Amino acid sequence: MRTALITLCAVSALLAGCDEGSSITSTRTSEGGDGHAVLRVIDTLQCPDTLGALTRKGSAQAEGTVCTYGGPRGAEVSLHLVSLEGTTPDEALARFENELIAGMPSTAAQMRGAAADTEAARADAEAARADAEVARAEADLARAESSAQSGDRATVRMPGVTVESSGDDASVRLPGMAVDTDGDNARVRIGGFSIDASEGSQAVAISSSDESVSVQAHDDAAEIRTRAPGSATRVTYILTDNAASEAGWRLVGYEARGPQGGPIVVATVRAKDRNNDGVFDDAKDLVTLNVGE
Repeated sequence: MRTALITLCAVSALLAGCDEGSSITSTRTSEGGDGHAVLRVIDTLQCPDTLGALTRKGSAQAEGTVCTYGGPRGAEVSLHLVSLEGTTPDEALARFENELIAGMPSTAAQMRGAAADTEAARADAEAARADAEVARAEADLARAESSAQSGDRATVRMPGVTVESSGDDASVRLPGMAVDTDGDNARVRIGGFSIDASEGSQAVAISSSDESVSVQAHDDAAEIRTRAPGSATRVTYILTDNAASEAGWRLVGYEARGPQGGPIVVATVRAKDRNNDGVFDDAKDLVTLNVGE
């Protein structure tokens, strides 16, 4: 049950997260309709001299489509205006992601391995759950005898609550929430979220039913992806580790936003402090300044 308790804690934490630069020369807006404010269509970046802890380095480059900033403790932020002509948002963002994770190759490889372990554990859990469903009827018939003979089996039933445990395995059902453990593996489903944990591999995976949130955690490293629903692009990516890479980075990632059809504004972040001194929030503010929320 220890894995389940740790996982539940993770769920609670998850569910309880005028300037002098170049000016925007286009004010056309994209169509909304997905619950978000419309995003502006721009043709050059707005790059203030300073924003929060960030200070711009030099002038805008590439005809106003690239600006670079420096932050505390050697942090680096680059702001890009990216055309989507001949490409999709995911294809454009894949290029930025590959460039970023190249600065933390060991962490990226670790997360790929953790993802594979989690998928394997998930498949094992699904198979075990199917076996448990088949065995549950037999267990119900034999429960009285088993309860008398074994102190490791327990069943609790109350209105809206069912708890069944046998040794290291347990099944908990609450309104809108389900927890299943199988040895070192645990799966929690709450609302639209699924959390898979494997104590043996020290890996935790959190995902939402609409693929809007994905978190992979392994030891002291984590990979986080968020994607807002709708036709516009609103994507966040973060790779972080307590151990610094050879280049000194402990956090890399990007914030990307833009209307359907583009262009999109992408702020890439590299920080040598995992807490990033608010640099990632400042990078988000740069994106907001250009295209909106």
